[in-house]
Amino acid sequence: MHIGSGLNAVAPLYGQQKSSSTKAPEERTFNAVETPKVYQIFTTDNMLWTGGNGTGLSYCLKYADESTDENPVVLAKGVDENGKEFERKIYINDVNPSNATVVEMRALEAHYKVEKQGGFTSLPLEAGNMGLNDRRDFISMFKKSIEDLKKLGKFDLSLLWMKSMDTYLNLTSANSRYK
Repeated sequence: MHIGSGLNAVAPLYGQQKSSSTKAPEERTFNAVETPKVYQIFTTDNMLWTGGNGTGLSYCLKYADESTDENPVVLAKGVDENGKEFERKIYINDVNPSNATVVEMRALEAHYKVEKQGGFTSLPLEAGNMGLNDRRDFISMFKKSIEDLKKLGKFDLSLLWMKSMDTYLNLTSANSRYK
């Protein structure tokens, strides 16, 4: 992409003074950086959750056609951190927070309507750096966040994260095979 004499036309818009020189501006060449594809998310009434994270992972969650009260199944559809499209089924009763992906945890959060701390998320903030297939021990992540907050004297925030952690521990112990 080449940027030339059009620079003088936009300079006043940014509070810069137009040069009185009649000399043509120096021409510069910039390389365009290719960015990954972002999943186009249009919310509908049956959507459980839509969004993404800092890696470029973006997706939506809704119940799969075969989902039942006894065996809830969530369909995740979107693009991974590399811009590759994906579609996956998540069997809620099989999600183990001690070894889960961020998409599985979002499905748990959405299915059980877990209270979001600060209105944003009920998951540890480290989840914002996870890719589609990254598995983590979310319980350990919670414990580390709680410990760090206590060291910082942020006891009120540590209690919020403790509440989230306890919610996931109680949900999975009562409703899954990880009892």
